[in-house]
Amino acid sequence: MDSEGNAWRAYDFVENTVCLQQVGCEADFRTVAETLGKFQNQLADYPASTLHETIARFHDTPNRYANFEKALAADALGRAKTIAPEIAFIHAREKDCHVLLDQLAAGEIPLRVTHNDTKINNVLLDEATGKGICVIDLDTVMLGLSAYDFGDSIRTGANDCAEDEPDQSKVHFDLHLYEVFAKGYLSTAGSTMHTAEKKSLAWGAKLMTLECGIRFLTDYLEGDHYFHIAHPNHNLDRARTQFTLVRQMEDIFDQMTAIVCPDNH
Repeated sequence: MDSEGNAWRAYDFVENTVCLQQVGCEADFRTVAETLGKFQNQLADYPASTLHETIARFHDTPNRYANFEKALAADALGRAKTIAPEIAFIHAREKDCHVLLDQLAAGEIPLRVTHNDTKINNVLLDEATGKGICVIDLDTVMLGLSAYDFGDSIRTGANDCAEDEPDQSKVHFDLHLYEVFAKGYLSTAGSTMHTAEKKSLAWGAKLMTLECGIRFLTDYLEGDHYFHIAHPNHNLDRARTQFTLVRQMEDIFDQMTAIVCPDNH
């Protein structure tokens, strides 16, 4: 309700459903993947370019990199000197930041209607059967790439650590969970996707994780004004966790690509 007592957004309430806060079992993760894939499939012929960009340049990874460089140059709190390894990590991957948007510009992958917040708790499951019912939290639906939605689900679901885990030895990217999700997603969305787009999903997993880490570190350099923090190094811990996941993905990237595109990796 707004300040005058009027409803400004209303949805039908979906009875007898639950949303999961974390991956409890493989079957649930696959169900979430199938439901998100179905969402993409159902909107495959919608003219995505006509949609309003709800959050401008949200997954524009080169722009996120540029914002990081500005924050680093300003170094408002004098923190840059303490994070040399993290800075070097990002600098070493500048070219990677351009991969997906370069593929889009070249016409190799299509614009899609994307959700842009594909955490598992944004899919409702039937309370009794566990079947996927629908996708919720639609305020970030806009034009984007399938790799964005796929990648964000992998970033948040295919690891068994907290996003702000301070002990990097506990951070683990789970290739098996990645495969579970990929097979579920492609079972419902794959019929609308060509080879290049399927291959881009592996890049989505890596770049959404890298991009998120860049955003955390940028906020750390700027004084933690965007992400809520519980302690002074909170955003730094978050960034390091994302970067550890990226390193682990890079070690098995050929396997990740083969899973989403087994015939043309």
